[in-house]
Amino acid sequence: MLSEQKTEKPVGSFLAIYLETLRVDSVPDFDLYIEQGESLILYRSSSLPFTEKTRATLVENGVSKLYVTADDQHRYQQYVESNIREILSDSSIEEVTKAGIVYDSAKHLVEDVFENPTRGENIRRSEAMVESTVSLILHRANALQNLLQVMSTDYYTYTHSVNVCAYSLALGQSVGITSPAELKQLGTGAMLHDIGKARIPESILKKREALTSGEKDLIMKHPQWGFEIIKQTDIISDASCAAIMQHHERDNGSGYPNKIGKDYIHRYGKIVAIADAFDAMTTQRIYRPAKDTFPVLKIMYDQGDAFDQKLLNQFTKLLGPNHTPTP
Repeated sequence: MLSEQKTEKPVGSFLAIYLETLRVDSVPDFDLYIEQGESLILYRSSSLPFTEKTRATLVENGVSKLYVTADDQHRYQQYVESNIREILSDSSIEEVTKAGIVYDSAKHLVEDVFENPTRGENIRRSEAMVESTVSLILHRANALQNLLQVMSTDYYTYTHSVNVCAYSLALGQSVGITSPAELKQLGTGAMLHDIGKARIPESILKKREALTSGEKDLIMKHPQWGFEIIKQTDIISDASCAAIMQHHERDNGSGYPNKIGKDYIHRYGKIVAIADAFDAMTTQRIYRPAKDTFPVLKIMYDQGDAFDQKLLNQFTKLLGPNHTPTP
């Protein structure tokens, strides 16, 4: 039997978490809740250790997820980040679950970054999370497919940033970028590629109607603003910064903010450009539905030399043979 403490709260004020994130013999710095009907009850307080017996009891009772309060979300996030290596090396955890844990943790981390984009600690946390994502992709079979299973299909700045990071790392590895240090640079730039949007009002980012010309001009400044924000921290590499600055540049010079051509775009910028465009079109936006994979790839090919063709061909192969349009 599960022990119950009758502290009931509505489900909406909680964050669902994976049981597998909880490490045996640790003392989580947050209360744990479980579902009971349409409410949640306090199952284990933050002062109690999470033991093997606790875990086994939950498994025996079919409990696969627990909940933490919104107030405890940051403490839970720190707990996962501090234990992520142990979680990824735990052979008892299914690979798709590991992908889900990394994805959710990265998503909440990006949210923290956007709330305080110039805080050095958040940028260092981003690098550490990218390092874990690199490990997932380098050392786990079908890592991209597992990430695709857990990716959000709705467009939010936070989920989009993590999606672009995953796509970029998978593409980078597939074209020969295998050094963990280089992949970390690529992934950090990809995860932070939209950080400049922290300077754009939410009313514009979430606007349902067509943007005015002035609002479009504002949106087009976010790569430059992102570069400026990140350079203030003086933490990440110039190569990572290039991905932030150049993810909307195009090989044919039609991009922004500087309309530079392919000879001046960093390889990371070209990779993140493909990942960014693809995810933006294949996720649900508040002003339009998501497009399917094949039509989006066709749109990207139809833009001629806007994207690096070798990289786009490889990206198409990554998504599977059923999604290959004719260039």
